[in-house]
Amino acid sequence: MHRTSQDALRVTAELNGSYQEPRRVRELLSELTGGPVAESVAVFPPLYSDFGKNLRLGERVFINSGCRFQDQGGVTIGDDCLIGHNAVFASLNHAMDPARRADMIPAPIVVGRNVWIGSNSTILSGVTIGRNAVVAAASVVTKDVPANSVVVGSPARVVRTLDSVD
Repeated sequence: MHRTSQDALRVTAELNGSYQEPRRVRELLSELTGGPVAESVAVFPPLYSDFGKNLRLGERVFINSGCRFQDQGGVTIGDDCLIGHNAVFASLNHAMDPARRADMIPAPIVVGRNVWIGSNSTILSGVTIGRNAVVAAASVVTKDVPANSVVVGSPARVVRTLDSVD
C-alpha cells in the first residue's frame, strides 16, 4: 500500500508539475490507475490521487481542475460524467471509537452514467450516485443519491427529480 501511494504521488507530481498535452495526461492517468484510460477522457490538471490503482474512469468523462481522489476503497466514475472544480472523493473513513480511530475503513464510491458533480462537492465513502443525477456545487454527499435526482446541501438532500431520457 505504501509503495503504491508513493507511486501515485510521483505520477501526480509529473501530471501537475507543468503543462501536459491531452494525450500525455491520459498516459499518466493510465500509469496512475494501472489500466487503460479512454481517448475520450479529458482532465484539466491539477488532479490528486493518493493511491490511484482503485480509480476507474468511464468513456467521455471530464474532470475539471483541482479534484482529489482518495481511492483506496475504490472510486468508479461512469461514462459521460462531468466533475466540477475541486471535487473530493473520499473512499476511506475512520472508526468512531476513539480506541480504533486510526483504523481506516474503506468503502467504494460509485458514480453512475451521465452524472454531473458540481464544483467543491465532497463524495464520502460507500456512496453510490445513480445515473443522470446532479450533485449541486458545494454539496456533501453522505448517502446514496437516487438516479435522475438533484441533490443540494450539507448533507446533500434530494430537492427534485429529473425526467429520464434513458
